[in-house]
Amino acid sequence: MSRFEALRGRLRRAYESGRDSARAGRVDPDHAPGEAGVASPSSPGPVAPAAATVVGVEPPAVMHATTTSRDDVEVPHALRIAGAWSWRLIVVGIVTWALLKIIGTISIVIIPLAVALLLSALLAPAVGWLLHARLPRSLATGVVMVAGLVAVIGTLTLVVNEFIQGVPELSEKSSQGVRQIQDWLKTGPLHLSDSQLNRYIDEAQGWINGNTSKFTSGALSTAATLAEVLTGTVLVLFATFFFLRDGNRIWRFLVRLLPVKARWKVDDAGRASWATLGAYVRATVLVAFIDAVGIGIFLVIFHVPFAFPLAALVFLGAFIPIVGATLSGVVAVLVALVDSGPVTALIILGAVIGVQQVEGHVLQPLIMGRAVAIHPLAVIIGIAAGVVLAGIAGALVAVPLIAVLNTAVRRLAARTVPDTPPDAVVVASQAP
Repeated sequence: MSRFEALRGRLRRAYESGRDSARAGRVDPDHAPGEAGVASPSSPGPVAPAAATVVGVEPPAVMHATTTSRDDVEVPHALRIAGAWSWRLIVVGIVTWALLKIIGTISIVIIPLAVALLLSALLAPAVGWLLHARLPRSLATGVVMVAGLVAVIGTLTLVVNEFIQGVPELSEKSSQGVRQIQDWLKTGPLHLSDSQLNRYIDEAQGWINGNTSKFTSGALSTAATLAEVLTGTVLVLFATFFFLRDGNRIWRFLVRLLPVKARWKVDDAGRASWATLGAYVRATVLVAFIDAVGIGIFLVIFHVPFAFPLAALVFLGAFIPIVGATLSGVVAVLVALVDSGPVTALIILGAVIGVQQVEGHVLQPLIMGRAVAIHPLAVIIGIAAGVVLAGIAGALVAVPLIAVLNTAVRRLAARTVPDTPPDAVVVASQAP
């Protein structure tokens, strides 16, 4: 009986094994080509080989990994790439245009904040020195702000006093210069007659009288401009104070608004950009001071009036690289021409050109360094764009903005992992 039961068990196992193999063959999608499947509810009919072609049915379209329809497959690859770039550039252009419109609308706020950032970058080392001397942060910031205001007000007072004292003498010499020009027009190569000179003078006076309304409207708008200047000045003072006192906390607050994975990268780029801005501003101040001293020495040697105001003008103009000091130097040349004649004017012009050459080939590379080195073409384009968008203030802010963006983009594009911030708290995970 036991042998019979053992034989029966082996037969049942062989039957079940064969049945499972048959079922697996009917539902296996990877069966050999040319084998027809057995009809079942899950496989209703013979399965055609993978390479078989069904008559009357269009073969499926070959799809590219980057396409979603047959139309995209038929479009040339170069045209698809160009189209993808085009719509993305259009979106970037629209966003940039919107940002420029917003900045133009609130320029009365943006420009003072930009100037406050420049002043903060210039005065931050002084605040740091006072902090190392164990002064409270608010007191150190206040001392630096007061000292800066005293220096600016004192300089402006000296410039205004010297200008007021020299205006009568300069106006008299200007009249003499105008008469000399009239005599040259009569006796020079043009040989103009008195009637022609009078006609030209009458035309100039008629043009001035015809545009009196424009001058009046401009004078009326000057009151609004003066109010904007006063408002901007107050905003610059307050923003500079808080940037110097709470700049680090403000930056950390802004960084915390970003996703966690982007915080360290943005923090690293922001601090590198701030270092670049500080280096740029301090180097620009030093270069401007050297330009003003160099041109001012020649003005004093040749007894050109307004030597100190003209040197101060050169100092301010040097904050606009390449073109600022040159334009302010032209004013000094014109004053020398009116006061001392063409020979002195040519000497002052040579001094201005020489100082500019020393600045461009010695001072800029030596003082600025490679950290804030910008190609001259980028400088010219940035200044032109700044003048178009925001006038003189735009020209003043354009170059430091380019320097900061240059550093920020380079740090963000770098593949290196930024260093751990000094105030970061690293929490070790517990062992399982």
